Amino acid sequence: MTNDKGILIKNIYYMLTYAFQVLRQSNYESIAAEKFNKIEDLFAAILSKGIARQLKQGLYREYIPQCEDLTIMRGKLDLFGTIHHKLQKKPMLSCEYDELSENNIFNQVLKTTALILLHQPSVRSERRKNLKKIMLFFENVETMDSLRIKWSMFHFQKSNRNYKMLLNICRFVLNGLLLTTEKGNYKMAAFLDEQNMARLYEKFVLGYFRYHYPELNAHPAQIAWNLDRGVANFLPRMQTDITMKHNEKTLIIDTKYYARTMQLQARYDSRTLHSNNMYQIFSYVKNQDAGNTGNVAGLLLYAKTGESLTPDCDFLMGGNKISVKTLDLNAAFSEIAAQLNNIAESYFGETAKD
Repeated sequence: MTNDKGILIKNIYYMLTYAFQVLRQSNYESIAAEKFNKIEDLFAAILSKGIARQLKQGLYREYIPQCEDLTIMRGKLDLFGTIHHKLQKKPMLSCEYDELSENNIFNQVLKTTALILLHQPSVRSERRKNLKKIMLFFENVETMDSLRIKWSMFHFQKSNRNYKMLLNICRFVLNGLLLTTEKGNYKMAAFLDEQNMARLYEKFVLGYFRYHYPELNAHPAQIAWNLDRGVANFLPRMQTDITMKHNEKTLIIDTKYYARTMQLQARYDSRTLHSNNMYQIFSYVKNQDAGNTGNVAGLLLYAKTGESLTPDCDFLMGGNKISVKTLDLNAAFSEIAAQLNNIAESYFGETAKD
């Protein structure tokens, strides 16, 4: 099989290239030409290429606090520890200092993920060999418990920005782990759960419009509440997935990745759109269009599932256009791109597409 839960693995790679533009660089070209039967093999290919590229530039290093008993002074003196040595008549100084080291959380996550992929039978033997060679350069880097990683603590700057894509790949892998109870070995669960795919799906759509329609300035945006009186301190924040603007027109897109795109109304034995999603996009549009110009539109863009009934409709609500569309991630990528192009051009007209 070349798909995972109805999504072509090749399309997952294309989605990653738009979510993380670094994958468009020349050293990743060979990956685009390969065929992948399993998602773990794709991730192993990206990581082996990416880590090898990082090794040429040098592993990222940070100053790590160290505490050591020495015969000469280094850094600052740990008075309590030194007094303890004196009482025991040991000619030692307890010193605290910072040491520049590659044994930091960035490289620890890379090593932990690579070692887990090494034990996945779905990863090709040639790929595992490449990962083993790379791991020789991580001899001084420790592994870590993947369940204790706090992804929000990672901060990227000029010196480590190349790690952003690699760590996001690691996050996809590590979030899809199951720990077996028999032998304690890690086993990959299904990657394409809603949490992982919702994040990638949103980044992909945003990255696509940014790359092909730069003049639309696609970006997440915060919408202010249109209040007649009072303050918005206690009101929930309205944060769009994607907001695009051109001249006087604005299009707000909310991406949705669910196991089911429709909700079942048991009482009436019928299916309807998710009510919360409709309320959300309507609220975004009406508060953005405070002057009731009608120049703000909203779009709920669902990833297509295996359901026979999928939404594809347009509404005019209070003078604003609200649309609900689906994107078939199991179609050829040219068809996916054509649908995204149609979304931009049908609303904004013929823009200067790259």
